[in-house]
Parts: sequence; structure tokens; C-alpha cells
Amino acid sequence: MADAGMLRFHVPEPEVRPGGTPDFSNVTIPKAGSVPRPEIDVDPRTIRDMAFSIIRVLNRAGEAVGPWAGLLSDKELLEGLRHMMTLRTFDARMQMAQRQGKTSFYMQHLGEEAVSCAFRKALQPGDMNFPTYRQAGLLIADGYPMVTMMNQIYSNEADPLKGRQLPVMYSSKEHGFFSISGNLATQYIQAVGWAMASAISNDSRIAAAWIGDGSTAESDFHAALVFASTYKAPVVLNVVNNQWAISTFQGIARGGSGTFAARGLGFGIPSLRVDGNDYLAVHAVAKWAVERARANLGPTLVEYVTYRVGAHSTSDDPSAYRPKAESDAWPLGDPVIRLKNHLIHKGVWSEDRHTQAEAEILETVIAAQKEAEGHGTLHAGGKPSTRDMFEGVYAEMPPHLRRQRQQAGV
Repeated sequence: MADAGMLRFHVPEPEVRPGGTPDFSNVTIPKAGSVPRPEIDVDPRTIRDMAFSIIRVLNRAGEAVGPWAGLLSDKELLEGLRHMMTLRTFDARMQMAQRQGKTSFYMQHLGEEAVSCAFRKALQPGDMNFPTYRQAGLLIADGYPMVTMMNQIYSNEADPLKGRQLPVMYSSKEHGFFSISGNLATQYIQAVGWAMASAISNDSRIAAAWIGDGSTAESDFHAALVFASTYKAPVVLNVVNNQWAISTFQGIARGGSGTFAARGLGFGIPSLRVDGNDYLAVHAVAKWAVERARANLGPTLVEYVTYRVGAHSTSDDPSAYRPKAESDAWPLGDPVIRLKNHLIHKGVWSEDRHTQAEAEILETVIAAQKEAEGHGTLHAGGKPSTRDMFEGVYAEMPPHLRRQRQQAGV
């Protein structure tokens, strides 16, 4: 019999707060290679348990095991390692630039590099990502120029977006990277709509939607699942569960569903969880979901179980809401180290070659930074023209904007 007394309001709490001992005992880690790989046309009802497990390929010894292994060559894995190392070095330099006052804002990917870098290699030219602000690896892995990315961060005279976007909010149609929106979750339903339009026009391109764990609490997330499942949109619905929103732990947004992947089950969408710090597992699951979309089998929801090692952004201090040593206790490890160890185990890499690659990448990133800073930074050098505010918005400029442009003298 329920207590007939006063009602009690429930607020979920993380296992540990600052000052406590990190605890991930609630994260069940299946043995690498233990989760089966179903056919892409599987009945979603028969794989419901995959929304509660975690697909893993790399074991503790650095071996690739199980049915999701063997999809990438040594050359492709070495390239993937370099992409992740480049993104990490890029992050470190841009974080430093922000602290030096060269840009107003930056967001790191530390600990999450495998998610976007590996996913990008499962796509084809013309496919479109609708990302959040933490998927720059999609650009790095597709060969987008770092100098151009830095120009956008600095909002300088060579910024391709003319200073009209916040730093790190890139945009590149040619590289399948839709303009990032600062309004959380709007990109999710946009991705589904884009995918539906592709199908309506009998195209072959698919879409990938990206969202963080915290933003799944937004209504657009649920609306996107309704449309994607109803119209079998050719879209991959990605949820990056890095354990923390800007200051709240994942349990606030997850609610009582147990996992974020489980949210897809109520819509009849095949839903999987994958080790987001395992480059091989991320790529294998991404390839599976992409093949489903392209084969007119509809959407797939993928939850990437990872950890945000750094702050949410340069405006955030994570020590205020989680233990400082929590990232060291994360049971799925570091994605760069895990892929490095796998390649060493295979005999195609070594500690010395890794150290050399770190130095080469740092030299490349510093050279790109010098070139970008030659075009200007936040407080020095060239800036976009005031005229750029009025261009590229309307096919035909309305009268009130023409008047404002004349008043501005541009």
C-alpha cells in the first residue's frame, strides 16, 4: 500500500559529488566481442536487448575480437589514429588560444575523439551530418582544412562564415557538415526532414543526426523519433552519452528509460549502444546503421557510451559538480591509447612511432595556427567586413535592410 502521507518530489542525483571517490559501478561493461552482429534487415523486436548492452571490439589486451571486428585495414586504422591525434592536438592549441584572448569561446572533444572520427569513415560523399558543437572530428576525418576551422574560431577576415557564427560552430556543405545551431536539439528534427526530402527526391544520400545526452530532454528529440519511425527516414540518430551535460549528470535527461538507446524502442526503431571509446566498434556500428538507412530499412538509434574528460566549454568549471579524478576512473579508457595499443599489438605501430607522430602533428597544427592568426584573431588583425552582415541571408535584400546598410555606409 502506498504511503498516504505527504507527496515527495524526486530529483535524481549522481553517484558521487566533488570530494568523493569516483564510482562507475553502475556501468555494466560486457565482454568485448560478446554482443552479436545481426543482419541489417533484422526485426527490431528481436534485438531489444541491444539497447541495454554495449557493443565492444577491443579487449583489455588490445585485440579486436567478435563479430563486429575485421572491417578496417591496418592502413585505415592508422589513418583513424592520426585523425584522433590531430583533433586532440587541435583542441589543445585552440583551448590555449582562448585562454590567451585570441578567441572568445572553445569546446574540447577530449575523450570523445573516436565517436566522430570513426563515424565519418562510414559515410559516403554527399551524406549530411547535422552535428552539435562537439563533432569537429567529422571535419578532421574528412580532410577539411584546419586553417579554415581556425579562421572560423578566430572570426577573422578569412572566416568562411564572416563572423556570423559562434566559434566552433562550423559549416561546410561540401564536407557534409550542416550549420551548427546554438539552440539545442533543433538539428535532430532537421536531419530527419533532410533525410525524408532525400527519399522523396529518389536520391541516394542519407543523413546523420547528432545530439548529446542532456539535449535528449528537448521536445525536438522526441518529435524527430516520431517522424523518423513513421516515414522510415534514411537517417542515423546518434546520441553521444558523455555522462554530463553542462552541469547535470546524464540521469536528469535519461529519466526512467535505463539507457538513451532504449528511448528508440517505443518507436519501433532498432536501437544499439556502443563503446564510444573503441574506434573499431564505433565504425562497425556506424557502418551497420548507415547500410540500413541506404537500403531503405529506416532509421537506427545509436547511443555512444563515452566520457567528457574536459570541461563542457571554456566557460565551465567541472570541478564544481564532479570529482576531479573521475575521468581517470572511467572504465572504458582513452580512445587514442586504446587504438594505439591495438596497432602496437598488431605489429604495425610502436611507442617510438607514436611519439614521432605526436611531434609531426603538433608541428602541422602550429603551422596552421600561425597561418590563421596571420588573418587576425579576436582582438588583432583583419576582421570580416560590416557589409557581410547584410549578405547571403536573403535572395533579394528587403528594403529595411537596404536602408540599414546605407546608414552603416557599407
